[in-house]
Amino acid sequence: MKKMILSDIENIVGEDYIITDPSKMAKYCKGFRFGIGKAIAVARPKTLVEMWKVVQACVKHDIILIPQASNTGLTGGSTPFGDYDRDVVVLSTMRIKGIQLINDAQQAIALPGSTLFELEDLLEPHHREPHSVIGSSCIGASIVGGICNNSGGALIQRGPAYTEMAAFARLAENGELQFHNNLGIDLGNDPETILSRLEKKDYRQEDIQNPQKLASDHQYGDRVRDVDADTPARFNNDGRRLYDASGSAGRLIVFAVRVDTFAKPKREQVFYIGTNHTKNLSDIRRHILSKFDQLPVSGEYIHRDYFNISERYGRDTVLVISKFGSKYIPKFFALKNTVDRLTKKLKFFPKYFSDRAVQFLTDLLPSHLPKIMRDYRDQYEHHLILKMSDDGIEKAKEFLDEYFANHEGSYHLCNEHESELAILHRFAAAGAAKRYHIMRHKEVGAILALDIALRRNEDEWLETLPEDINAQIEDKLYCGHFFCHVMHQDYILKKGVDAEALKKRLLQFFDQRGAEYPAEHNVGHLYYAKDALKKFYRQNDPTNSFNPGIGKTSKCKHWADERNV
Repeated sequence: MKKMILSDIENIVGEDYIITDPSKMAKYCKGFRFGIGKAIAVARPKTLVEMWKVVQACVKHDIILIPQASNTGLTGGSTPFGDYDRDVVVLSTMRIKGIQLINDAQQAIALPGSTLFELEDLLEPHHREPHSVIGSSCIGASIVGGICNNSGGALIQRGPAYTEMAAFARLAENGELQFHNNLGIDLGNDPETILSRLEKKDYRQEDIQNPQKLASDHQYGDRVRDVDADTPARFNNDGRRLYDASGSAGRLIVFAVRVDTFAKPKREQVFYIGTNHTKNLSDIRRHILSKFDQLPVSGEYIHRDYFNISERYGRDTVLVISKFGSKYIPKFFALKNTVDRLTKKLKFFPKYFSDRAVQFLTDLLPSHLPKIMRDYRDQYEHHLILKMSDDGIEKAKEFLDEYFANHEGSYHLCNEHESELAILHRFAAAGAAKRYHIMRHKEVGAILALDIALRRNEDEWLETLPEDINAQIEDKLYCGHFFCHVMHQDYILKKGVDAEALKKRLLQFFDQRGAEYPAEHNVGHLYYAKDALKKFYRQNDPTNSFNPGIGKTSKCKHWADERNV
């Protein structure tokens, strides 16, 4: 059976694009930050038709298929994990590039390997932007991957990645592979014809339909403004935004998505805000969301401790992006992975050699951050990077002048260079925490990276942990999308602490606070899928053959061990 599926895949994609060497499969079988498992092969098709044929072959041979784009997720949701009852093939889609602008560039069709920063470049001449232009776009996340994980949401006016228009395949209960073209473009009826025509953009303007289906979350602005609501604004288990490809997390095989693009503001201004009182940031958030006519572009929080970690251990990421652009980050990671693969074979190299080498070199450099940011770090515990646009700029300046005339804290109007570094500094934090943990791995325990959606009316957003939890933690690192009340909380545990037991205790603590989790990184193999999401997975994948096990669900064919659950 194994030889037959490998032969079939090789005949489809070619000898050079099926990987069976475990050392070469490693970067596809290990998550960016979490998760590792085994597969019998990685298939790397070049075209949508090849991708369709690989899916057909895996279904024919009863093989588990794990679709994977850029593998930049933080919860291991696009890699194998643990044991399965069938052989596993990873379907890497990153060779299948292509973005097609339609409807005067107000929408885009994205193929599986297309990335956010590629769409950003393509939209630049049209003075428009993709759903997300910071955060994941800096490390090469794919557009389709974002939709499948309902990820993103740093940009307050746009919310999580979402569309109701996609082309995808699913397995019916009887094992029949079904193809669905819900893109709203007339491309014919046969799957191979549809996929071939789509990839070649072989359609006319009159073939493009505009059904009453959403290509972004139009209601998110109203949700985030409801600052008195006793529930979070957004989270992955929210059934309100689970639809076909959106939130499917590998349970469907997605060939293309249709998404909205957004007009660029004429002007933007970053306000760098510092304070030592959490209530002051709560006041600012509540006032802006409830009183301003125009929502902010973004509002990113970072605690002083995380500021310090990011300044030192995220310096290389910030420098690469600021000097060369975000498109070089995937190349940087690819080079790092190659070095790790080679040095792992040579016993005399220390563990985590590439990280240690990069950190040694960056430690020789002076701080890359502007003096004003370092001064704020010294003065203030809490930092908010607020970006406003157009008419909202003057409104924010007027409000902040009045507020800080009567309250502790201050703000700084950033110039273009300071704005760029402030935002990059915040979004380098996640990788910086990982590097910090690597550099101290002999002294400390595991790292828990949790993704928490707080209630919209939560005033005590900076947690005070129970002493039995706090005593087991070496470092607590906090940052987040402040106006959405989505917090990214990294806990570096003390040596010898049982990470799973402590995580369970932390999640119970979040439950007591009315929080939801995960907020935007999807359940992957770190979190339990709650009822709405689990039901969605079972509807999309009744045979449990595409990415089984995510959300700590069954890995058995036809969900055999959960039929009565």
